[in-house]
Amino acid sequence: MTLSIAARCDRTGDFGVIITSSSPAVAARCAYVRAGVGAACTQNITDPRLGPAMLDLMSVGSSARDSISELVQREPLIAYRQITAIDVDGTSSAYSGAETLGVYATATGKSVVAAGNLLANLDVPRTMVRWFEANSDADLGDRLLDALAAGIDAGGEAGPVHSAGLLIASDVSWPTTDLRVDWSENPIAELRDVWYVWKPQVADYLQRALDPREAPSYRVPGDTG
Repeated sequence: MTLSIAARCDRTGDFGVIITSSSPAVAARCAYVRAGVGAACTQNITDPRLGPAMLDLMSVGSSARDSISELVQREPLIAYRQITAIDVDGTSSAYSGAETLGVYATATGKSVVAAGNLLANLDVPRTMVRWFEANSDADLGDRLLDALAAGIDAGGEAGPVHSAGLLIASDVSWPTTDLRVDWSENPIAELRDVWYVWKPQVADYLQRALDPREAPSYRVPGDTG
C-alpha cells in the first residue's frame, strides 16, 4: 500500500520525505517535515495525527527513537500503524505494528529511514537506504527520487502505485518543496517531471516570500520586471 523514505541531508541540514502508494493523495496524509526538527511518516492504516505528534516530540528535544517509543506506548491502536522518524542529529527509527499489511519491512541508515507495506519483497526498503547513502553529494530531492526509483526497481509494492509526493524543509517554517501527484497511472515519473520544473525555481520562490523587493522576475505574461 505504501513505500516511503525520510532523510536528512548532512551537508545542508535539510529534511525530506518521498512517498508513494496505491491509495490516492498519499503525501497529504502520510508525509511530514519540519525545518530544524526532523521528518516523519505515518502509513499502513494511516493516522495523520502521528506525523505531527512525532515532530512535536522531537521539537522539544526527544530523539527519533524516543519519539516513536512514546507513541508506541501511548497510542491504543498503534498495532495498525507503521511509522518512521529522523531527527536533527540524523538518527532514525521505525516501527511496524503487528497488524501491518502484507509483506512489510523497514531499514535505517546514516541520516535515512525507509519503510513499506504490501511489498513485493523484504529487501525493498534496504535497497532504498543503500541507494540514498551511496549518493551523498547529490541534491536531496534528486537523492530521494532516485532512492524511491531504486526501491521500485527492486520490486516496490506488490501492486501498482497511484500517488506520490515529495516534501523538503530547509530553514523556513514552511516546506520549501511540497510536490504531489494525487492520482495517476505513473505517479513517480510525473513527480520527477514536476521536480525538474520546480527545482531551478526553489530559491526564487523563497526570495519572493522573504523579500519580494529583491526577487527576480516572475517570467509570466504581463510581468515587466
